[in-house]
Amino acid sequence: MNSDAVILLETVNFAAEKHRNQRRKDTEQTPYINHPIGVARILSHEGDIVDVQVLQAALLHDTIEDTDTSPAELEAKFGPVVARIVQEVTDDKSLPKQERKRQQVAHAPHCSHQAKLVKLADKLYNLRDLNRCTPIGWTAERVQEYFFWAHEVVKGLRGTNSALEEKLDELFRQRGIQL
Repeated sequence: MNSDAVILLETVNFAAEKHRNQRRKDTEQTPYINHPIGVARILSHEGDIVDVQVLQAALLHDTIEDTDTSPAELEAKFGPVVARIVQEVTDDKSLPKQERKRQQVAHAPHCSHQAKLVKLADKLYNLRDLNRCTPIGWTAERVQEYFFWAHEVVKGLRGTNSALEEKLDELFRQRGIQL
């Protein structure tokens, strides 16, 4: 086994441990770990990303935000680059939801190229998931509002990966969002 495979398996294992008791908000209560694995897979399979640190950050992108993981823990285990990318895509949960959403739009253009890749793949995964299955308690209007907000975030990520951006644009077009 090459070292990249070993590194990625260690990262998947860490993320799986951290997210082990979490579920997505869909009607099937999908195991949460499917999400970060799916984001990493979008990057590798659809975005042609082979940068192991970007793939690691994709696998870990919700650990600080949604688990007891600290930035220091990520840095100690996976190095400063992976920890920085994860921190760049992490929302401050102490802020109200609307402020977090506003900050994502404002910060998107200023993220590193690596963080922009993770954000694009994360948005693509989430939008596909919303098309597949409406989360429990969400109205059709709330789903559409998420698409509009995601479009605003993606505007600030343009020029990062044309393959992922084209797939996002197709989803936005299907929702009647002007590009």
